[in-house]
Amino acid sequence: MKFASYRHQGKESFGIVQGDRLFDLGHLGLGDSLLQFLALGHYTKAPSLTDATGLTLEEIEFLPVIPAPGKILCVGINYLSHVKETGRDVPKFPMFFTRFGDSQTAHGQAIIRPNASEKLDFEGELAVIIGKKARHVKAADALSYVAGYSCYNDGSVRDWQRHTIQFTPGKNFPSTGGFGPWLVTTDEVGDPSQLTLTTRLNGSIVQQARTDDLIFPVEQLIEYCSTFTELNPGDVIITGTTGGVGAFREPPLWMQPGDVVEVEISSIGTLVNRIEQES
Repeated sequence: MKFASYRHQGKESFGIVQGDRLFDLGHLGLGDSLLQFLALGHYTKAPSLTDATGLTLEEIEFLPVIPAPGKILCVGINYLSHVKETGRDVPKFPMFFTRFGDSQTAHGQAIIRPNASEKLDFEGELAVIIGKKARHVKAADALSYVAGYSCYNDGSVRDWQRHTIQFTPGKNFPSTGGFGPWLVTTDEVGDPSQLTLTTRLNGSIVQQARTDDLIFPVEQLIEYCSTFTELNPGDVIITGTTGGVGAFREPPLWMQPGDVVEVEISSIGTLVNRIEQES
């Protein structure tokens, strides 16, 4: 199943995507948002669409899959190919930083290059959306706590990221984190270590890898996170990017206003964003 958050005629809601149509679930008593829908456990079975309103995908404006997650936990340096291009040592523990909900943007919406910098970089990533409360979870059980997966572009303002050893400033400019287009439930995705991730800039492939190149796979990330914090429905773990980012190319390749960037993950879909300059 595919679930999406969206806006139509000024009203925000969520629904299930089937083919080129979305069926609204927000008025069926299943929760007021996709986050609440997950918290109530409704994602585990197909909802009845008898009374659901159908819209074409062209009629709606996508919102970030979870517009206001309680937590967005991002992992840095988590693909061997990315470690190699950075010249770093392979990390012994996952390197985490955080994003804020208002730094996100949706499928079909703009990623904003801030006026403070021209060094806006792409990072195609697999997003993991938590489905139920998780604390002290073991890796062997971790995938049972996942509601589904999505695509993420962890747009990074590189010079601000490198002001200190903490990444937070460069990862939280408004509308730099593309998230979408939808959540695909675990039964449709299968093994999250057997996916292919591709990032394209203006139609040209700039990143491509299989998720079995992850240093810390999804199960280990959930075990680690649930040890230092309590994960809740709707929390998002962004699992890291592969090699090929713009910052380590010669010359560097930065996203420019007018560019179109796509993050495609097999069994999930394609997140598409255009780049616009901050007004």
